[in-house]
Amino acid sequence: MDERFGKQDKLKSKKLIEDLFTRGKSVKKFPLKLVYLPLKPVDGPQLKTGVSVPKKLVKTAPKRNGIKRLMREAFRKNKYLVTNDITGSYAFMFIYISRDKTDYESLNKTMIKILQTFVEKEKQE
Repeated sequence: MDERFGKQDKLKSKKLIEDLFTRGKSVKKFPLKLVYLPLKPVDGPQLKTGVSVPKKLVKTAPKRNGIKRLMREAFRKNKYLVTNDITGSYAFMFIYISRDKTDYESLNKTMIKILQTFVEKEKQE
């Protein structure tokens, strides 16, 4: 099981991020929202992932950065839920939608739920 979250897994393309927010679909499980978009497969299945914590909801940068680290770690540990069940490439953006600070355990549970919901939704289509 590959639990890496390297440079090739990160969502960095401004054009792709713009497409993601204009044409992407979303799944919401409080305190996370997943916006996703199917990609054309380049060479095998691939996930491009980004995380976001709005400045409007979490005012200080150290708190935002801490939440982003927790989100990346929760995704890194649970991305097997997507890679084992879905074939294809996707762009993901996880957005934190709560004003409250969170801990890793609750964020991890929410990440598992949101990824399972995504897999079920994609299998139906």
